[in-house]
Amino acid sequence: MRNPRIHTPQPLCANRDITLTDSAANHVGKVLRMRPGDPLILFNGEGHSWQAEITCVSKKQVGVKTLEQLPGDSESPLRIELGQCLSRGERMDYAIQKATELGVTDITLLFSERCEVKLSSERQEKRLQHWQQVAISACEQCGRNRVPTIHAPVSLDTWLNNRNTDLNFVLHHRTEKQLKGFDRPQSVSLLIGPEGGLTTIEIEQAQERGFHPLALGPRVMRTETAPVAAAAVLQYLWGDWN
Repeated sequence: MRNPRIHTPQPLCANRDITLTDSAANHVGKVLRMRPGDPLILFNGEGHSWQAEITCVSKKQVGVKTLEQLPGDSESPLRIELGQCLSRGERMDYAIQKATELGVTDITLLFSERCEVKLSSERQEKRLQHWQQVAISACEQCGRNRVPTIHAPVSLDTWLNNRNTDLNFVLHHRTEKQLKGFDRPQSVSLLIGPEGGLTTIEIEQAQERGFHPLALGPRVMRTETAPVAAAAVLQYLWGDWN
């Protein structure tokens, strides 16, 4: 078995004894059934990872000792910021998980006119914690040492007014515009509509704020598929897939 990668929010340095948080301890001790002396890799989202070794396992706690910082950085040189209109259940989880695997750096959840998801303040906080954990788990699996930030839901208009990326794209199937003729950017914003799509007015609002319309082929993609396809193409053109 390869060394499991475990996220911990604690500061990391060489030769430090750490007690894993409850969720990480449960995963290591009860799910993976690891024992003292077993190796694992720790990261805290700040960009580095550390070789570590389990020192003790009890019913409630798992102790770990960091050994050395590991070389390598799996972050793309292209910064991708995703504005994803809220969708229901597993569709939202899928979009966040795959966007994380594809190197997206920031994900902001958006309310739009056709968005059918309604969240009370209490439920919103619980869902935000859940979605951040989805991103953390994806980083553990894919080898990223930086966890994308999942920003609390805001209105589409608020997000549009706070863009400072080099290039901005709004995906929709009512255009024939493709990814051609653009200079290589260092950062890109992607706007993805909800299950019912963005309205004509919302698309126009995005374009008025400098967003280029973009279609990825002749087929209509689902809301959870569009960010995956778009991020993959961007990584191929301007990121670390070439």
